[in-house]
Amino acid sequence: MTDLTPDRLRGDALLLVPDVTLTPDGPLERHAVLVRDGVFRDVGPVERIVRTDPSLTPVRLPGQALMPGFVDAHHHLTQSFGGALAFGEPSEIFRRVWVPLERALDEESAYVAAKLAVLESLRGGFTTVAEAGTRATVDVDVVASAGRDAGIRCVLGLVCDDASDGTGPDTDPQAVLRAAEQHLARYGGDDLIHPALAVSVPEAATAHTLAATARLAAEAGTVVQIHVNEHLVAVERSLVRHGLRPLEYLHQVGALGPQLLAAHATLLTPAEVTLLVDSGAAVSYNPVASAWKGNAVAPATTFAERGIRFGLGTDGTRGDGFRLADAAEFAQRLTYGLASGDSSCGAGWTWWERATAGGADAVGLGACTGRITPGAAADFLLVDIGGPEMQPSWDLPWELVRHGNRDQLTAVFVAGRLRLWHGWPPDWDGPALVRRAAELAPHVVRRAGVTRAHPTSVAAQRRTAVPHTSPSPLTPPSPLAPAPSSDLTPPDTTAPGLGGRR
Repeated sequence: MTDLTPDRLRGDALLLVPDVTLTPDGPLERHAVLVRDGVFRDVGPVERIVRTDPSLTPVRLPGQALMPGFVDAHHHLTQSFGGALAFGEPSEIFRRVWVPLERALDEESAYVAAKLAVLESLRGGFTTVAEAGTRATVDVDVVASAGRDAGIRCVLGLVCDDASDGTGPDTDPQAVLRAAEQHLARYGGDDLIHPALAVSVPEAATAHTLAATARLAAEAGTVVQIHVNEHLVAVERSLVRHGLRPLEYLHQVGALGPQLLAAHATLLTPAEVTLLVDSGAAVSYNPVASAWKGNAVAPATTFAERGIRFGLGTDGTRGDGFRLADAAEFAQRLTYGLASGDSSCGAGWTWWERATAGGADAVGLGACTGRITPGAAADFLLVDIGGPEMQPSWDLPWELVRHGNRDQLTAVFVAGRLRLWHGWPPDWDGPALVRRAAELAPHVVRRAGVTRAHPTSVAAQRRTAVPHTSPSPLTPPSPLAPAPSSDLTPPDTTAPGLGGRR
């Protein structure tokens, strides 16, 4: 496909002829798609599509699969400067890392952090992200601008906390709800920004506000994003405070319904699974977040079996849709499939579908994106399937889940417009953004006062290094010395980079 250039993929109307088109009916060969004004106008056999619109020159795409863009059902765009600062940390890192980091952002750094996260998402094949609400003190429109300028579809949550959860003071509930109404009305004519509401955790809002935000979101046709049943300590706090687990509490106060997008939902009882079934609430299953800082893995294969709506979320861990789908299947296999002898464990199609159409439904955009079908937004990927990882091909959904990676992405389109070409934006300076982020991040981390429980990996290696000299048989082993203070503070920002490199 050496003759394909970005210029051939621009224009208000495109007639694309890939080798394979991944439709809701499965992978189809000899199918073409007609994109016009940002929407799939037609999808069908090549001969029919070409005959229907002879004014367009077909763009042949040998060796390429055309598939829906991934949907990230749970992200925190303004946390991108943190990165490895959270690696190896125990649960509830939002109190020690993420909230201080976000509150140290000013307008420029919040914009750059969000745009950096969006660029990573696009490079990983995500065409939609659900932003769970920033705690930066800047106008949330800064995040909207970053998403819009980079060219991603964004479900933009506004934090509606009005009760202290240990990270801030109580807030006037009426002011919170007025801001929520204004936010929901703010982006009516925006093609890419879809306003939504968010509550950090159930304990961060009063019962009245939880119910009111649920009502406002339902009336607006959008979602309320809430971290639910993620960590054991949070479940136990809810039991002590309310006598109910978090999801049960949301049900009691009237906040459980189809408008709820419950992030994580890892610690669920069978009764709570039934609550999800009965209420129609959706879940963002975040397998990488579970592995990196969680207490459990959400029972996603059970969700699929019980008809619970769910998508896949990164939680800001890493922006690679292929690796996310792989992790989703892998985590289910290790935690549930092996124990029950379920060798299929959802099969490749389950995880591919949940990473695309299922995710779109979970974030409230099921009628808009996530499928290659007439009338849907033209949010799609061109994936190189001609390499050794993908050939010979016997079962493309399985191969995309287990072998696919972002290096295979030829192009990323959102709303019919080319946003990335071989990993970089064709219309704006991506490398310059990365350089600016590298300049700003050390200053933000220094201001934030991040508290880490563990040292960097390099410092940990030094602490555990075995001396080369043999210990004296007369000297008992020394207890592990406490970490030097420099290991528990933000990295030295004069060093070449974060993470303790020398």
